[in-house]
Amino acid sequence: MHVAIIMDGNGRWATNRGLPRVMGHRRGVKAVEDIVKFAPSIGIDVITLYAFSTENWKRPAKEVETLFRLFKFFFVQKAQEFKRLGFKVCFIGSRVGLPAAITQTMDHVSDLTQDCQRMTVNIAINYGGQAEILDATKIIAQQVADGTLSVDDIDETAFSNATHLAHCAAPDLIVRTGGDVRLSNFLLWHVAYSELSFSDTLWPDYTPAELSAVVNDFASKDRRFGGLTKKAV
Repeated sequence: MHVAIIMDGNGRWATNRGLPRVMGHRRGVKAVEDIVKFAPSIGIDVITLYAFSTENWKRPAKEVETLFRLFKFFFVQKAQEFKRLGFKVCFIGSRVGLPAAITQTMDHVSDLTQDCQRMTVNIAINYGGQAEILDATKIIAQQVADGTLSVDDIDETAFSNATHLAHCAAPDLIVRTGGDVRLSNFLLWHVAYSELSFSDTLWPDYTPAELSAVVNDFASKDRRFGGLTKKAV
């Protein structure tokens, strides 16, 4: 099972408590750790986390710097533990514009955990769904220009293989916290048949118990993918 999460509400969590927004991001990191460690126990073998979008560059420079600092600290501290737990960490998104310290950390964690097989943890950083589709289109166009792919062979599989999630199946379930009901440019190619779950809970307060309830509800869904189940035939 592949669950992808839009982790929204860190800033509002802090503001509601009269705290600086950075405190919400710090608490949000703790929620990430709790959810990721819990996920395998409820049958999740791929989890994708929307950590930093291409639109997040519009935030104040100090907040962006804080986010990257927290990101680096978290993975430097947790890389060995994730390896021990069997979590393979992958990063999706563009590296253009990312600080060198961040890309070096990404390489370190990816290399350290590349052989782990218990669960895949995809971290979307500097990621945008539209940008991903454009990137995949350019890859396909180059393959056609090079003669390694014919126009007639371009199909959903060929396109998916050119995306950032070529290493795993599309998400079965998208979870968004924080009360907003939108995808915010997240995994636009991949969500064609994903189930969607929207929670009013702000991300720092999102618990393993709430995720478990959502996954249990997902398990009861009659997923037809545009067709009919055997029961309905």
